[in-house]
Amino acid sequence: MATADEQIRVSDRVKKELDRLRHEGESYNDVLERVLEDDEAGDFHDGFGRWSDEEAEQVRERREESKEKRKRRMRRREGGDA
Repeated sequence: MATADEQIRVSDRVKKELDRLRHEGESYNDVLERVLEDDEAGDFHDGFGRWSDEEAEQVRERREESKEKRKRRMRRREGGDA
């Protein structure tokens, strides 16, 4: 492992999170490198907040339509109204 060239300040909250992510024997630099590498691969949450209002509304509408279709299908299967 190379020696540190620079120091950075982090809040107590960030340090606690780094400590939580840190594996035995890892330096803080190791943790940051691992987390940054993982970040490049993409994360489930990466796409959240990136849709325009119009795109988000379209998705909500389609989701609601699908939900209603499922309800009608279930009522038919149960012998109720369609």
